[in-house]
Parts: sequence; structure tokens; C-alpha cells
Amino acid sequence: MRGDLFNLEEERLGEEIKKRGAKRVLLQLPDGLKPLAARLASIVERAGASVIISGEPCYGACDVALAEAKELNADLIIHYGHTMMLRDLDIPTIYFEAHAEIPVEEAVRKAIDLLKPWRRIGLATTVQHVKKLEAARRILSSAGKEVHVGNASSILHPGQVLGCDYTNARAISQNVEAFLFVGGGRFHPLGLALTTMKPVVAADPFEGRAYSLDADARRILRQRWAEIEEARKAETYGVIIGLKPGQKRLREAFRVKNKIEEAGKKAYLISLREITDQMLRNFREFEAYINTACPRISIDEAAAFRQPVLTLKEAYVMLGEISWEKLLEKGII
Repeated sequence: MRGDLFNLEEERLGEEIKKRGAKRVLLQLPDGLKPLAARLASIVERAGASVIISGEPCYGACDVALAEAKELNADLIIHYGHTMMLRDLDIPTIYFEAHAEIPVEEAVRKAIDLLKPWRRIGLATTVQHVKKLEAARRILSSAGKEVHVGNASSILHPGQVLGCDYTNARAISQNVEAFLFVGGGRFHPLGLALTTMKPVVAADPFEGRAYSLDADARRILRQRWAEIEEARKAETYGVIIGLKPGQKRLREAFRVKNKIEEAGKKAYLISLREITDQMLRNFREFEAYINTACPRISIDEAAAFRQPVLTLKEAYVMLGEISWEKLLEKGII
């Protein structure tokens, strides 16, 4: 991977190491930035600290390698690719957002034809492209669109979304007819579609193309309803508690466990750091699961699980606490 595709803030990285007097640094990167790990580790070493590169998966700002850093006696975590979400951690953690330097104009212009049916457009992106949203807004405005950018989150940049946090998009959803997502991959724009229930077009600057997410969103909604219906048949449930720092929702896990038991069924709490089908196969008595950690695990990995793994919201649909129609109004993520 070419490092010049992203602003790695290499000078700042060295300065932070020296300023803090760090002795042992844990360097954490998402998979897309791991090819740059050696380059960044060399900077840390030149700044006077030893460095260990985390080879574990990193799924987002909520997934800080705190336990790993403690086991390795690191006194500083450098976390790349995400906006700061967690504060006051046991080990000092510095977030580097790694903004993309790639132009977005070509992909946005290609999205204009796909956006023809709608005039009022919401803009959304990941942290990598937040500085490019103004360029996207100008192109849409010149094409006669009324452009809206959400700014309702206390932790996110205007227009920014996370895989599990679409606060900025929800804030403007009632004012727009469709969304344009600027960025690579289908993960975030699909989440945007499932959260707002509005048409979403993605402009991918890495591939220089634009495409609609409507068919994908409809397919997943059908799958999720089928999962809920299948989970209703279960008599014994596993309620999953996520162990990642930003995914630990103990209160919610105990609450849904109690609700299941009030419905006359059995439920047991399970703690997991990595929620995979292989891990769940060990629990043969459980016929379905409620995932209180990241909801995207249930949705994006559904095909990998042999048994239904519902999100917390879907669990309350199953239990009759909320209707499917009401969930669709609010968004399933």
C-alpha cells in the first residue's frame, strides 16, 4: 500500500512519543492500514521507544487494544484509522485519523446520474474523507441538489458516520430524500441505508465509481426478518456480552436476559472478545443468540452463523416489545 494515499501524521507521531517519554508502544491499525505498520513502527523506534505491532483485528474506534497493551506492559497505545471515541482509558491512547489524500470529485460526478430521482441529498462519509465533503457538496450543488450535512454528534466530524453510529445521518434524515456516501467499501454505506431507510448511493474514490445500495439493503432486511422468525422458535438463548472496551453493554445484556426469562424461556450470558461461528459452536444447548456487542456482527456476518444471532433491537421485536414496522422507521442499526 502506498503511504501517500493517507495522511499518517508521521511528524506528529514522533513528537508524541518524545513528548510523552513512552518506553514501550503498542501500534494498532485496522487491516487496511496494516501494510504501513513497519513504516510507522520505524518512526516510533527513531523517537526512542520500543514498539510492538498488534496483529489482532481492529474493527473500529470502539476496539482499542487495551487488554493486549496491559499484557505486553505497553505504556502507550497508538491507534490509527479512527476518530477518538474512548477516553480516560487505563493506558494512554492517541488516535490518528489517517485522512485519505485521494480526490473524490470523479466518483461524486459519477454519482450524479444515480441521484437524478431526488433533489434533497444528505452527505455522509467516514473520517478518512471528512475534509473532502466540501468538494462533494459543491459538485452536488452545481448539479441543482439541495445538500444537507449532519452535525449532531458530539464526537464525530460533521457528516461523519461510524459502522455503529449514524447520529449525524439520522439528524438530517427527515430533511432529505436520499444520501450520497463518499468512501470505499460497502460496509458504511450499507449501514447508512439500514439506519435511515433512505436510498443510498456510494461514490468510491479509490475505485473511481458510483453505485446504489438499494438492492443490498432490501436483501438484508429480508434476511433479518427471517432470522427473527427463526429465533422465535428457540427455547434456550445465549446473550452475548462483548469484551471490547467500547462494546461492553452489561446492563443491556442483563435486561434482555430478564425479558427472555419473563417470556418463559431460558437465557444465559456469554462473554466473548471475538464473536464468530466457531466460538459459538462450543455452546450446543443454545438455539439462538442475542448479540449486545456491535450490531454489525449480526448483520454483516449472518451467513457465517449456523444459528440466528439477533441484534438487541431485533431481540425486542422477537419479544413483542417493538414492532418490525416501528424498527424499520427507526433503522435496524
